[in-house]
Amino acid sequence: MSAPALQKTYQVQHRDFGTAGEASADIKRMLRQLGVQSDILRRVSVAAYEAELNLVIHSLGGQLSLEVDTHHIQLSTSDTGPGIADLEAAMRAGFSTADDEARGMGFGAGMGLPNMKRNADAFDIQSTLGQGTQIAMTFNLS
Repeated sequence: MSAPALQKTYQVQHRDFGTAGEASADIKRMLRQLGVQSDILRRVSVAAYEAELNLVIHSLGGQLSLEVDTHHIQLSTSDTGPGIADLEAAMRAGFSTADDEARGMGFGAGMGLPNMKRNADAFDIQSTLGQGTQIAMTFNLS
């Protein structure tokens, strides 16, 4: 990856549903200002929103980071939390460990990780039980 033209990191708080979506909306706004093509902008926006909500719902807090260079957009998350017990199951559409509170607000449909993977050009997830989860997504600009 070339030297980043833009870098920003957002702190995402556990269970902060009141601000959930603000970081991903800011990412979308910045990428639009940079002139990112609409199809790429849509894919990054979906992945950023899903990543941010997963941090709110499933972690004890973490970071959502954006890096943009001339060829790629990189989104990454890093959290502290329970980790994912069964990554294979978590990657299946519809699988969710969201609690009743999150589901009652319309979240936790089990599409977060599958949507991130589907929209990214490259997707990597690492999770350690009792420690947390890291996700890296790359979106090609050309």
